[in-house]
Amino acid sequence: MSGQGKPASNSFFDNVYAVVCMVPYGRVTSYGAIAAYLGTRGSARMVGWAMNASHTQVTGVPAHRVVNRNGLLTGRHHFGSLKIMQQLLESEGIEILNDQVVRFGELFWDPAKEIKH
Repeated sequence: MSGQGKPASNSFFDNVYAVVCMVPYGRVTSYGAIAAYLGTRGSARMVGWAMNASHTQVTGVPAHRVVNRNGLLTGRHHFGSLKIMQQLLESEGIEILNDQVVRFGELFWDPAKEIKH
């Protein structure tokens, strides 16, 4: 991490992975919140691309903890089965109903507020 609290890597994807790895067990964040934290507000779609590519990383990136701004499991198609993302979240105690995080507001982890600068 750099002195600003942001990842020191030059690669956008690596920066995204560093933030996602900080999302606590049992919590979720959004593509847009990660993009905003990295200073690239408006690049939520690029964060999504990073999450799609995260399955190729040597270290486990908890991509299942990243959902859309409404708590929908929009990335579930990239887990090999439509239910894996939901199962991973449920194994952490997160309730999912109709492909959406129940109590999203309570479980939302905002890196801009949670990561100490």
